[in-house]
Amino acid sequence: MKTDVMRQTFRALSHRNFRLFWTGQFISLIGSWMQIVAQSWLVFRLTNSPFMLGIVSSISFIPVLLLSFVAGAVADKLDKRKILIATQISSMVLAFLLGFLTYTDLIKIWHIIIIASLFGTITSFDAPTRQSFVVELVGKEDLKNAIGLNSSIFNAARIIGPAIGGILISLFGEAFCFYINAVSYIAVIIGLYLVNIESKPQAVSENNLSKSLGEGFRYIRENRVVLFLLMMVGVISIFGMPYVILMPVFARDILKVGSRGMGFLMGMSGLGSVFGALRIASGNNKTKLNIVILGGMVCSFFIILFSFSKWFFPSLIFLFFIGWGMITQIGMTNTFIQEVVPDALRGRVMSVFTFMLMGVAPLGNFIAGIVAHLVGTQMTVGLCGAVCLFSVIILGKMVRDARKQQA
Repeated sequence: MKTDVMRQTFRALSHRNFRLFWTGQFISLIGSWMQIVAQSWLVFRLTNSPFMLGIVSSISFIPVLLLSFVAGAVADKLDKRKILIATQISSMVLAFLLGFLTYTDLIKIWHIIIIASLFGTITSFDAPTRQSFVVELVGKEDLKNAIGLNSSIFNAARIIGPAIGGILISLFGEAFCFYINAVSYIAVIIGLYLVNIESKPQAVSENNLSKSLGEGFRYIRENRVVLFLLMMVGVISIFGMPYVILMPVFARDILKVGSRGMGFLMGMSGLGSVFGALRIASGNNKTKLNIVILGGMVCSFFIILFSFSKWFFPSLIFLFFIGWGMITQIGMTNTFIQEVVPDALRGRVMSVFTFMLMGVAPLGNFIAGIVAHLVGTQMTVGLCGAVCLFSVIILGKMVRDARKQQA
């Protein structure tokens, strides 16, 4: 019985191509999360400002806001594997540059802002390509399992990376984390080179690109379940994510646990997400929309509880449930959309998913940074959680109603 459950949970790994990509991603993502923690700590150390935490985070997502739709059309037309190799090499170069500037004490806040914007530009092409690439590795029959396993390593990396990063920051400084991240990209680059799939890239003209974008938007407008689910992802991104960028303030000034404690706080959120992702991977192939809505409500409720916590251990518990709820809502939305979207439109529709997940984040991060400066970090995160909860309840009802109309 246990063997059957394990086989069901990890069945997508029977595909050689997915196994190579998955393993390389896992190693690289650990490095990426180490860099995320180190960069946040570095910004807060240089500026001592929650507002600047919001600004830097916003800057990194603005290119996604501007480019994600075009990137989705490109992902549908060009060789996805080559796009991903290019994005990984570019990210590796930027991580080495950030490490060098930090190690030599040349680093200034404007350096971080420029590098963050370049990372955002890379991400705008990487994210929709990566998401739509998975189906080429496993096929639709194992797509939900593959997405769940992808989410599980992303969030396992959220446990391992911040925990290691927090310790390394206290021992060796932020630069060490940036260098490790740069080296970690080699793993996913090797995995991508070893992946063996047939690809038929097509040239993209300006007219075809415009038409392609219109087809993706038209599909979303006509499929109201997908439309409302994407709106829910946008709400979570704007109001549910700011607690992450304000984590250095919680760790240093509210919970008094320093950089090591911040690593464990972020890691606990990742642990909850791993549990949620494995639940997605081990389930059957049918996505239950009620669970998607429940995930959004759980995430929102525990953000409110976390915002007013002044104790470390209760905060860890709250963050666990935030992580579980967020990955349940976002991961199962990702799965549902890829299940129902036609193959020819997948990259474009997933670019809208990327836009709602990452592209609108600058708005939330920017607002959170300003409000935190005016009324305090805890009140800001509490208000974000309340808006999130109310919006998820309303949009959840709209999703159910639209689903009934389709039945």
